[in-house]
Amino acid sequence: MKLTKIAGLRLLAAAGILGAAQGALALPSAADRVYTADQNTNTVSVFDPSTNKLLGQIRLGNARPDVLSPLYRGEINVHGLGFSPDHKTLLVISNGSNSATFIDTATNKVKGKTYVGRSPHEGFFTADGKEAWVVVRGEDYISVIDPATFKETGRIKTAVGPGMVQFTPDGKLAFAVSSFTPQVDVIDVKTRKVIKSIPVVSPFSPFLQFTPEFHEMWMTHKDVGKVTRIDTRTLEVTGVIDTGFITNHLAFARVGGQVLAYVTVGGENLVKVYTTGKEAKLVASIPTGALPHGIWTADDSSRVYVGLENGDGVQVIDPATNKVVATMGGGQAPQALVYLSKVAAPGSAANLVPRVNQDSVNVPLKPRAGGDANAARGFVVARQLGVVDALEVSVFKLKPDTQYAVYLGGQQAGALRTDAKGMANGTMIGPARSFAQAGSAQAQPEAQRLLVMEGTAAPDAGAAVLSN
Repeated sequence: MKLTKIAGLRLLAAAGILGAAQGALALPSAADRVYTADQNTNTVSVFDPSTNKLLGQIRLGNARPDVLSPLYRGEINVHGLGFSPDHKTLLVISNGSNSATFIDTATNKVKGKTYVGRSPHEGFFTADGKEAWVVVRGEDYISVIDPATFKETGRIKTAVGPGMVQFTPDGKLAFAVSSFTPQVDVIDVKTRKVIKSIPVVSPFSPFLQFTPEFHEMWMTHKDVGKVTRIDTRTLEVTGVIDTGFITNHLAFARVGGQVLAYVTVGGENLVKVYTTGKEAKLVASIPTGALPHGIWTADDSSRVYVGLENGDGVQVIDPATNKVVATMGGGQAPQALVYLSKVAAPGSAANLVPRVNQDSVNVPLKPRAGGDANAARGFVVARQLGVVDALEVSVFKLKPDTQYAVYLGGQQAGALRTDAKGMANGTMIGPARSFAQAGSAQAQPEAQRLLVMEGTAAPDAGAAVLSN
């Protein structure tokens, strides 16, 4: 089947270079690399930022649904990325197989692997590079790993569900945000003890980043669409910014003598740009491909790189113009993204495999009433999985704790039950033949119609809660 034949759907990962606008700063070197952690294909995609090309992928496991086999031994849900201060080691976290994988950036070879507790999320090296700290989000601690022996050497108690940890450059303090507790834990690195817990506005914080001068720590709140700013000297909250629906990650860039914050807002398909002064002001909104997630800045701020969770690739932003200047196809459902300078021989693709996946197709779902920003919403991502296909359906702002049916081309593809917030996500696997036929002259409009119905009622476009 060819998903690229779907009539009227935009293939967000198929776009090429969109422009040649360049800032005054030097462009990335051919020895630099951009990496994404690809959750669905269980790969790490490796890009050359000097050419805006995918060099290949580090295969850590098989793509879904192969991971369901009881004999499967690869990594599952390749999700988080960190790195050593010397850029020689990439730290890859797979939350489905509870592992931390250490990769040599010069050769793309796995150096070692450590299995930790339930559902780790992200990992990072201490400022001196002597330890790797991995947050174990499914529990309540940080696993401390010796990157030379790949052995766990200790555990640091935190609030339930630590989401990410990073360190001040002097190596004295670590800041750990949480995915289940509305607080930030400040940790004394030497004693491995929490010295202060800072209350924040939401229990779901997947990401943090320091300003270039390390005077502030900014953290995202995915569930409520906000960013919190914390002063790293006073350890107090200095402000909260309303950013938008599905706020994922953030990065900073120096532009025209000032520092700007770039925030991925997945539910709006935007990167929003804010000033970092006393009052953060929105100065630009940059349209991107589907569901921007991870983001990182080149060392010289000449480019900002954005992973597209539903676009299966990376887009490149020129911060001098705040425009997307290139799109690179990559792995399925990229999550974390990092940029590392001077890590490999120019153009080297040693130990990489060709791209294992094809482009995705994104289908927005609109409320029956239409136009209301506060009404129900959703989206579907169609992906090829070899002989079968997957429809990943995400819906929001529906009735809480309610059953919904998903219909494709008049046939029920699956069912969802919303949580207490009216949200649900599910993947339906099978042959999406109506999609395959939708590009042909004989195809009927119903062949590509997606409907979300409350309960188990027969499909009826007029009664659908959501449709494309």
